[in-house]
Amino acid sequence: MHLPREVKAVVFDMDGLLVDTESVVFEAMKATARRSGLDLPFEVFIKMVGLPHVLSDQIVREHFGDPFDIELWRSGVREHFYEFAQAGIMLKAGVVELLDELDARKLPRAIATSSNRESVEHSLGQHGLLPRFDAFITRDVQQNHKPHPEPFLKAADALGIDPADCLALEDSHNGVRAASAAGMMTIMVPDLLDPTEEMRGLCVRIARDLHEVHELLRAQTSIR
Repeated sequence: MHLPREVKAVVFDMDGLLVDTESVVFEAMKATARRSGLDLPFEVFIKMVGLPHVLSDQIVREHFGDPFDIELWRSGVREHFYEFAQAGIMLKAGVVELLDELDARKLPRAIATSSNRESVEHSLGQHGLLPRFDAFITRDVQQNHKPHPEPFLKAADALGIDPADCLALEDSHNGVRAASAAGMMTIMVPDLLDPTEEMRGLCVRIARDLHEVHELLRAQTSIR
């Protein structure tokens, strides 16, 4: 299968797509809950994947009930996340090879993420990947978060490329919804969330990993 149009730029999500941060966040949330004698099941956590923090906080409040100190919760999760992340956050399979392909094709690329700039610098900086991206659309510069298309539209604008000519890579349902609404060719690379029929309808492909995305790009027009 070929992509419907020539790819002139690539917009990446970060968490769960480039770096294996989702599992670290889950462990941090479980540890924070245990410290208060509480439990956070995976079924509750999975509802938060791909959501902005304000909506994730709402799910947490609904699960634990009132009264619940959300600021203390955020502080605890952040503390445990950076503690666990000291051991290193693993890159997802195929990241470096895909970026090498984009370098060879001289294709611009951006990050469109619900994480803040500090998290991006922490997660990608330890792998030396920050210089390999041309723009970072982080939570700090977004008024509307995924599933709103704003993050992807801002990424396309920062790269100077029509959204229709951008390939968007996402692992979450809300990310796919946002990229598709922006008019981008969208590929879902599932991490913790399985693709649904809705996702299959919004995507040009469901890829097993970034190696498959790499193979798909190589099957396109020859390197310029």
